[in-house]
Amino acid sequence: MIDGVSLDQLRTFIAAADEGSFSAADRRLRRAQSVVSQTLANLEGQLGVKLFDRSARFPVLTDQGRALLADARAVAGNVDHFKARAKGLVGRLELKLSVVVDVIVSGRDFPACCGRIQEKFPATLLKQDVEARETVVQRVLDGRSAVGVMGSRSHAPRRAGRC
Repeated sequence: MIDGVSLDQLRTFIAAADEGSFSAADRRLRRAQSVVSQTLANLEGQLGVKLFDRSARFPVLTDQGRALLADARAVAGNVDHFKARAKGLVGRLELKLSVVVDVIVSGRDFPACCGRIQEKFPATLLKQDVEARETVVQRVLDGRSAVGVMGSRSHAPRRAGRC
């Protein structure tokens, strides 16, 4: 019955596909290999689709398995996002953060920094804008952006705050 597919089954499927073997998946998931094998067999039975070809030493994704893997990742990712958002609501985290960046700073390092923010706070919508130095200051002062990043602190007025 396809309605009985669980998140645990999808995560087991993803782990087995990522690791390339059921025994590596069991180590990643901290389960017995027999549990991983049974979970995947149950998933295949519920879906009516063979996800892995088990005829070789290591299981290989079938065409159907490859087709469903992206969907399994999306479902698991959406559930993780849902849980992170709920946790953020309980912990009173910001759900939206607006950052304005000086055009001089916006190049190579800033996108990586934003990526790390999204990894740590996946439920927070990060809105990024790139502006000239004077506009960065004005947007922070008038409250249109929570954070402003500039190339030089000497151009920020004292009332803007610095870190």
